[in-house]
Amino acid sequence: MTDHVSAGDNAPLWRADVDALAFQPSGHRGLCMVHRHAFRTLLRRYPSPEECAAYFHDHRVVFQAAASAKLVRAGVAVDANFHLTSRDLARAMQN
Repeated sequence: MTDHVSAGDNAPLWRADVDALAFQPSGHRGLCMVHRHAFRTLLRRYPSPEECAAYFHDHRVVFQAAASAKLVRAGVAVDANFHLTSRDLARAMQN
């Protein structure tokens, strides 16, 4: 997995500098990051970056929903980067 993304690329990327998976939410210009510890809570084990990416791909709709909800709830600027927690994701999974 690479540490950069080309313009317009919607594929997630692993950010080794912050130990997190980053993706661009629909309709948002900033990046949303999910720390490996959030994945650890969800997967109940310490996952590799590849396992985090696989989980993201399997639950992409949930990640997008959680990001959209957080953008509204927290009033995140349209071009700002932000983080999702395991609680944000669990909340979206319940809906």
